Amino acid sequence: MSQFVFADEAGCFTFERKENVSTYFIICTITTSNLAVGSALQELRRSLIWSNQKVGDYFHATEDSQATRDAVFRTILQHDFKVQATILEKSKAQPNVRETKARFYKYPWFYHFKHGISRHIMRDAPLLVTAATIGNKKEKLAFRAALDDVMQQTLTGGQWAVDFRPSATDACLQVADYCAWAIQRKWERNDVRSYELIKDRITYEYDLWRRGTTHYY
Repeated sequence: MSQFVFADEAGCFTFERKENVSTYFIICTITTSNLAVGSALQELRRSLIWSNQKVGDYFHATEDSQATRDAVFRTILQHDFKVQATILEKSKAQPNVRETKARFYKYPWFYHFKHGISRHIMRDAPLLVTAATIGNKKEKLAFRAALDDVMQQTLTGGQWAVDFRPSATDACLQVADYCAWAIQRKWERNDVRSYELIKDRITYEYDLWRRGTTHYY
């Protein structure tokens, strides 16, 4: 039986306090051994189109209407998947940690895999990690190298592979996007409406620098 991890991030790589800049950077994953949730999401889109409802090129929680978000959550929660999230309060990141986007991206991934995912992985089952692409061409290569290195450090034995794809190309990445959005709303705005829908699926939600007291900006 194959295992799948789909990952998306919430927040930005801007390290300063100003309007429209996130306080937190969040790595969010869904884990599953059954891809039915992705097929169901594709079927939902067709259904919404037949109902003459306005939908985008793909499901994206930030841009979708509330009616669409409600439909997406109803659909995905009929299927089996678990959610993991690692949260970083960006102002607590030491300058050397945020020296490059790739280095900052790699930092939460290491702890996320080590503590949130790897202990639940079956060593005798192949694992495919699919992450939503971000950044320009050079940055994408750096992000891929960072995630490859994390996998080598945290997974001992077994067969695994890493894939980076635009969210539009994989419905399961859109599920990860929705979960990341729900968790981000909780942390950034104390809005738990959508978080309450998925909270029983969350197996790991960790504020990596919760004990830190120093803010660097």
